[in-house]
Amino acid sequence: MAKRPALGRGLDALIMMDDLRTEGSSSINEVPLSKIQPNPDQPRRVFDEEALRELAVSIKQLGVIQPITLRKIDDENYQIIAGERRYRASMIAQQKTIPAYIKTADDENVMEMALIENIQREDLNSIEIALAYQNLIETYNLTQEQLSERIGKKRTTIANYLRLLKLPAGIQMAIRDKKIDMAHARTLVTIEDPAVQLEVYELIMSEDLSVRKVEEYVRAINKGDTLEEIIQEKEVVNLAKKGNINQATPEEFDILKKHLSKFFDAKVQLSCNDKGKGKITIAFSSDEELERIITKFDQIKK
Repeated sequence: MAKRPALGRGLDALIMMDDLRTEGSSSINEVPLSKIQPNPDQPRRVFDEEALRELAVSIKQLGVIQPITLRKIDDENYQIIAGERRYRASMIAQQKTIPAYIKTADDENVMEMALIENIQREDLNSIEIALAYQNLIETYNLTQEQLSERIGKKRTTIANYLRLLKLPAGIQMAIRDKKIDMAHARTLVTIEDPAVQLEVYELIMSEDLSVRKVEEYVRAINKGDTLEEIIQEKEVVNLAKKGNINQATPEEFDILKKHLSKFFDAKVQLSCNDKGKGKITIAFSSDEELERIITKFDQIKK
């Protein structure tokens, strides 16, 4: 496959490519809305209805300030390359025509141009970008590296977006609706079990967890801890930090004992009176076990 210019400089770089021929590029055409069709491969899937109505009011008063970009699909009809939001708002405003530039482009370039135009304007959410990348890769049999060269994005960036499509549908919808951000999503992807991904997502939503806190939870999960154990341990540790360990319930003491036993790989007894005084006993049955416990303490010091 011949190497093509990168598109990272934006839509203008695409329009100026040698293999795109322009028609009427020095003037703006008034095109009847009735002759315009949306692009079925438009990467943007979500249109804010309230924002469209606000734009429609502006168009009624001032007209369309920035022309949309079209391509001819036959002698009478056009397809949108860029500017579907302005087209939709003009329809709401009951306009008859819309100012437009007319370009000649093949299907592949149309999709690339629509993707770049939306990304440059920050109009796409992360899931829409991921789906657009996947569509380009599958439709034109591209590798991630080839797509990287064509759209001027790092291959790792493309890979990070594509990984979002492995998340459960509920989480993808939350990303689309911007309930969680890309950093949260990238952390969730590192969990293998979709059911656990959903559990952590629900915790993010209910506790408003920071990305850093989610990363801590995910590291513990990937080491073998369950989310329930992590939460329970956190509660007990918080009590201890506040000097309120004597307020812990018997169940919380049991959880703490289990975690200590697991950490030292030995039987641990824990007792505490009403004043918060008590002791922790770690049992061992041989010199080897004692040596292993001492090694654990050395690790804590480090």
